[in-house]
Amino acid sequence: MNTTQSAVPVRSRRSAAAFRLLCLALLCALFAAIAPARAHSVLDLDRSRRAVELAPYTAYYHDPGGRLELDGARRSMLDGRFQPLPGGRNSFGFQPGAFWFHIAMRNRNAEVPRWLLVQEFALSDRLDVYTVRADGVATYQAGGDSLPFAARAIRYRHPNFWIDLPPGETVDVFVRVRSQSSMQVPLTLYTPSAFTELARDAQLGIGLYYGILAALFFYNLVLWLSLRDSSYFWYLFHICAFGLVLLTLNGLGFEYLWPHSPWLADHSVPLSICLAQIGMQQFAREFLGLRQRWRGGDYVGLAMIAFFVVLGLAATRLPYRIATPIASAAVFVSIAWIAVESLVAMRRGYKPARLFLLAWSAFLLGTGMFAAIAFDLLPKMFITEYGVQIGSALEMLLLSVALGYRYSSLRSENERIVREARDQLEHKVELRTLELRQALVQLEDAHERLRETSQRDALTGLHNRSHFREAFESLLHRSRRQRRPLVLMMIDLDHFKQINDRYGHLIGDECLRWAAGLIAQVLIPHHALLARFGGEEFVAVLPDHDLDAGARVAEELRQRLTAQPCPSRSRDIPVTASIGVHEIAPEADLGVEAALQFADQALYLAKAEGRDCVRVWGEERLAS
Repeated sequence: MNTTQSAVPVRSRRSAAAFRLLCLALLCALFAAIAPARAHSVLDLDRSRRAVELAPYTAYYHDPGGRLELDGARRSMLDGRFQPLPGGRNSFGFQPGAFWFHIAMRNRNAEVPRWLLVQEFALSDRLDVYTVRADGVATYQAGGDSLPFAARAIRYRHPNFWIDLPPGETVDVFVRVRSQSSMQVPLTLYTPSAFTELARDAQLGIGLYYGILAALFFYNLVLWLSLRDSSYFWYLFHICAFGLVLLTLNGLGFEYLWPHSPWLADHSVPLSICLAQIGMQQFAREFLGLRQRWRGGDYVGLAMIAFFVVLGLAATRLPYRIATPIASAAVFVSIAWIAVESLVAMRRGYKPARLFLLAWSAFLLGTGMFAAIAFDLLPKMFITEYGVQIGSALEMLLLSVALGYRYSSLRSENERIVREARDQLEHKVELRTLELRQALVQLEDAHERLRETSQRDALTGLHNRSHFREAFESLLHRSRRQRRPLVLMMIDLDHFKQINDRYGHLIGDECLRWAAGLIAQVLIPHHALLARFGGEEFVAVLPDHDLDAGARVAEELRQRLTAQPCPSRSRDIPVTASIGVHEIAPEADLGVEAALQFADQALYLAKAEGRDCVRVWGEERLAS
């Protein structure tokens, strides 16, 4: 009884253990069958596929020592050491050693036996591409900016390789990348026709961007040559230096400027970054006027310029993996400091600093996204990859607008200086002369205002005698051409010397200004040319008026003066006028002096007949 009972539990435990082992074996087999398929899925290329991003089909292996060769990479793949790209991202930041990438492809499109593999990052030093067919035959190609540009399969700014894919056959492609630059390996496979379309569209976009830069360059070059403002020079320096940075980053510099110099291709990135930062810092100092507005910030800007000069010189000797990360990180500090300078200048009342800050904010955002890709902080997509171009284009356009706004502000400031100089000329003439010479180019509007001021009488605000003669000459010519009469009127305030003697010259000046205003109030509606002729004497020309009409206007003016005494501080002072009127017929060949003499005769007649009356020359009657 006891023996039977003990045997049953033993058999049960053995059966349960066997069942568990069987399940475990089945799970391991299932995992072994699934895992390689996920890590090394085959890319089928049918007719619907013309351009394929390879990240979803790519497995990678990091070789820290960089000594692994093709056979070792194949063994590592068979051993399961290759892993899918983390999150589909093809950027790993600055890394030592080499990276191996594997893609298995099967071409189901018999019409396209040859495809183009493009690594869409221009700064990788060395790429080794191995194409391994099913029969084990391998072909080898090399690329990258450590080789002359002519070594590329197609003359294109990004490294590229022809891949032969026989229809129906599975081909393994191994790509080995070793670089001191950021490890970015965005691999894309194109049919020849798809690549032609891509190159065309890409060249159009790049052409538009550099077209904007060229237009801004030549526009501001003309302004600099015209104005000799150092801000425009440093803006031009910044455009050129940053254009060189982008030419380097997108591979166009290696393609067009130094295709036979791998050394320049390797060192142009930190060198161009340092040049761009020198231009940016110096332009900020000049534009914001830090020397006057913030001396401490000006010293920091000078220190940054010195740092980038030293770093640029050192970059010719330092390894790329050291110089470029330092230069890239320093860009953030440099642009952030420019933003601080802009805020300080704006807080201190410098209005153009607002546009300046907006421009650098757009540039900082674009540059920050681009640098974050290099350090593997952001995924590579359109907005992050091309953010630096978009941000820099906005920045340079806004800076150009800011320069124009700054020029306008300077011109307004100079106009204010001119007005103050006119009011305080006796005390500040020597000091202001130098400033006026420096601002001469920017004072076109102020010059026109000064010319208008020179034609006015300082006391009454009416035109002066000199301007009246010039304008009267023009009216005479128009009268003869249009065959229309003119009336010339001489107005003299009666006994004005007695007002000066009795009430003083200050009251006399007040009466003179009041009389000038009243005369203008009556005559201006008749489109009269009115001026102070001298002392208490005024002269006016009424276009398109004959003698009768002119006499009626003169009588209206006389009655207004008689009826409305001049309001003074303590009393009302009566002011009357004697007026002489003379008509100039269109056919009369009279000059300015002769016409003035006839009107003066009429005025003399009015004075002789008792003053406070209107007389015309050539008629023995009073104006009604």
